[in-house]
Amino acid sequence: MNPITVSLIRANSYDRDALRSSLQVLLELLGGIESIVKKGDRVLLKPNLLTGGRPGKACITDPNLVYAVARLVKEAGGQPFLGDSPAFGSAKGVAKANGYLPLMAELDLPIVEFHGQRYQTASNGFNHLLLSKESMEADVVINLPKVKSHAQLTITLGVKNLFGCVPGKMKAWWHMEAGKDSNRFGEMLVETARAVNPDLTIIDGIVGHEGNGPSGGEPRDLGILGASANVFALDRSLVEILQVEPRSIPTIAAAERLGLCPALAEISFPHLSPSELKVDDWKLPDNLMPIDFGLPRVLKSTFKHLYIRLIEEPMSAYARR
Repeated sequence: MNPITVSLIRANSYDRDALRSSLQVLLELLGGIESIVKKGDRVLLKPNLLTGGRPGKACITDPNLVYAVARLVKEAGGQPFLGDSPAFGSAKGVAKANGYLPLMAELDLPIVEFHGQRYQTASNGFNHLLLSKESMEADVVINLPKVKSHAQLTITLGVKNLFGCVPGKMKAWWHMEAGKDSNRFGEMLVETARAVNPDLTIIDGIVGHEGNGPSGGEPRDLGILGASANVFALDRSLVEILQVEPRSIPTIAAAERLGLCPALAEISFPHLSPSELKVDDWKLPDNLMPIDFGLPRVLKSTFKHLYIRLIEEPMSAYARR
């Protein structure tokens, strides 16, 4: 069996020119962007647009990285668009709060809101999961997660970022449905990632978010970019860099149980290996929170999402509906 390729490099700047050079090196031994994007392809760029509440705290994928990837996609003849489904608010609202809009306007890059539809999954146990039509019907999906600690899942990387392909208010209901079973919740996240099946994942580890993530921690300079066509292999590689026990992370543990997570020996690292990038003192959350959301919390979460969506949009927009 051919080894799975994971490209890992040092990258220390979000400067556009520097990012362009870094991305070209990162992707070269994966075949370059041209091996993934063909002329006329509709290409979804799926960043982590968690929140508009903490700009500057590295809670989201840096807009300059998204810009640099979008430029490469356009140069390859693709038609990129940006999409996500934040747990609270809209993709455009979170993007605006984090300085995305001027860069997106420069590239004439649309920002779309996700709408749910049921799709067949590999596991019959998750066929009632709603996934976004926009992610499932794009010609190419490029997953753009952020390296972050996570108060419920220990670490959030590429697989967890694809939970953003579940429409916003449905996320809280899935937390409730999973109950206290972190194994089932981890498997749901893995099956979501397997169903979306991103063509490429590029992870933003130039500045990570450590401590009480996904939004309550602090920025941490890491100086790392990673990429792979296999999101599970990339996540496993980053966990090795951060020196976190893989089985303490529900998404990694579930991917291993389902036979989707390769061993490190099955991964080829054409640039740097995880051992050359190890982080000795990455901060995890002070206390892990339970995964389950009781019904009152689900209702609160749902109404909070709808309220933020309401105040993000001008009232005149509602008057036209």
